[in-house]
Amino acid sequence: MKTMMTILALALSTCAFAQQEIRLYDGVAPGSEGVQDNERITRGPDGNIQNISGVVTPSITVYLPDADKATGTAVILCSGGGLMAHSWGTDVINMSRWLNERGIAAIGLKYRTRVMGGGPGGPRMGGGGMALSASVTEFSKITKSNANPDTSESGVKNINNAINDALRAMEIVREHAAEWHINPDKIGFLGFSAGGGVGIGATVRADAAHRPAFMATIYGPSLIDVEVPQNAPKLFIATRGDHHNVAAGLVSLYLDWKRAGANAEMHLYDDGTGPFGPDDPGNTSGTWRESFYRWLQFNRF
Repeated sequence: MKTMMTILALALSTCAFAQQEIRLYDGVAPGSEGVQDNERITRGPDGNIQNISGVVTPSITVYLPDADKATGTAVILCSGGGLMAHSWGTDVINMSRWLNERGIAAIGLKYRTRVMGGGPGGPRMGGGGMALSASVTEFSKITKSNANPDTSESGVKNINNAINDALRAMEIVREHAAEWHINPDKIGFLGFSAGGGVGIGATVRADAAHRPAFMATIYGPSLIDVEVPQNAPKLFIATRGDHHNVAAGLVSLYLDWKRAGANAEMHLYDDGTGPFGPDDPGNTSGTWRESFYRWLQFNRF
């Protein structure tokens, strides 16, 4: 009986945290006609989602702070996973709780994923083209800040679908801003790994109605050619300097933003070679969340 009550309480707390899930499109997502829906979800011992793959029907999941604590700022979270999956537990659920504690609304974006291919930090290809290879000191190898190693037709389609989903997510969040106690002028993207590439792509392609107020990317370079838009939003970057391809792509992005006269801040850590978590006190990269929060406050978000 005690075990059943524990499971029920856990389920209720999990459901209560995420207030709402909204599909991005009424019917089939444009560009996914005829694609089989094979979504798979894995959960941890606490019942919360850990990973999602095979996404054909994109959606957003809304995590709101208490109304009396809300600052009006909202962050659309674009999780990592090499465009093949979503690291939902770490990048969305964990981050949403942290943001909500600070009065910031969090919107988990479940963008469409691909069936095959490699992430931005690895050489595995989706077919065709030559794998990118650049250390941080070789950032000049990166053309137009595009660090995508997958130049295949399917790879281009995959990132374009995900970017379109991010733009649609921004549209929906702005439509519901008043209902969710969000200031429509304080909505931005925060992306991890490939999710950073999704957010950057949406930022540079957005028209005025869809452009975010800020863009933050955590070890996630652009996966498309970058033309820094006029009135570009403020940019926050965090990565490890020895993260192959990723660091080079992000240095290139930072310099492109600055050359355009736009606001950009970059944190380049020297404590490892790949992704990093938010709660590691043993590494300097473990402080990135506090740096990001201070950056939001400094810029009045």
